[in-house]
Amino acid sequence: MGRCGVAVVILCAVVTSTANVMAGDTRAVIELFTSQGCSSCPPADELLGKLADDPSLVAISLPIDYWDYLGWKDTLAKPAHTSRQRAYAQVRGDRAVYTPQVVINGAVHVQGSDKEAIDHAIAQTRQQPGTLSVPVTLQVAGGHVNVNVAASTDARAGSEIWLCALAKSIPVSIGRGENRGHTITYYNVVRRWLKLADWNGNARSFNVPLSDIETENTNSLAVLVQAGEVDKPGRMLGAALSALH
Repeated sequence: MGRCGVAVVILCAVVTSTANVMAGDTRAVIELFTSQGCSSCPPADELLGKLADDPSLVAISLPIDYWDYLGWKDTLAKPAHTSRQRAYAQVRGDRAVYTPQVVINGAVHVQGSDKEAIDHAIAQTRQQPGTLSVPVTLQVAGGHVNVNVAASTDARAGSEIWLCALAKSIPVSIGRGENRGHTITYYNVVRRWLKLADWNGNARSFNVPLSDIETENTNSLAVLVQAGEVDKPGRMLGAALSALH
């Protein structure tokens, strides 16, 4: 099913109280574009939940809104997620926008329910120079989020740093559409995006009030550092993930 997208440089990092998270600990950023109105999505949503248990992966769900016309308005969808998915397709030049779709390390897309294809895409993208090479730390203490991004030459073309709030697990009872009558759980759902800065490769530090990013159901944070711009997303340069509470 589907077509959609947005681009940015994203470095995802989530932490407990004062833990440090390094980009080098992360093998892949996995973005699942999914929809409550898509009958083929539940297996991918379940798989994303399993991938989220792997500490070497930053696995996040980005619900989209272009299937709302089928009879059920997705309660978690954001237009920005749809724009992000479409931007990825435009950069790749393949027009491939569908659900369930996963984008691996900002570079390769595969069917979201195909674990073997995801594993292959992780290995493939890890061969690309600069992928997840930028060290980053994130600390949460005293009601503030502290993010440090190391200097790197992998951002010559320009990049962006984003902080995102995640909900670890959200069950949704679906009343209409293709999944009517089912309760489906969505994992590591992105609930808010906060752009920290454009990035040119220089070392950067940020101190952000937790209230600027936290939402009602936030229990994780993520920092994504990604080459390119919002409308032209490139490969992931660094990422990490950890629980907030």
